[in-house]
Amino acid sequence: MQIDKATLHKIANLARLEITPEEEAPLLQSLENVLSWMEHLNELDTDNVAPLTHISSEINVMREDVVGNHLPREQGLYNAPSQDGTYFRVPKVIE
Repeated sequence: MQIDKATLHKIANLARLEITPEEEAPLLQSLENVLSWMEHLNELDTDNVAPLTHISSEINVMREDVVGNHLPREQGLYNAPSQDGTYFRVPKVIE
């Protein structure tokens, strides 16, 4: 597949890229290489291949979420630069 400079600049605009004149030729060649490789993939017979929904067959291996008091409030607030005994005090960010 051939890509012209107008198509390259349209793709660059959509991708919010600025392309210098020196970069045009190598980019055109790279895009043509990628598209020709993709055309080779179209030649493969994928009729009996199930589509993938996930790359890996792994399931969630995270631990169960257990509720508990793991850090007393006083210890959590101990090094806070500003606190009111119950909560961290932070500067107001929304008017």
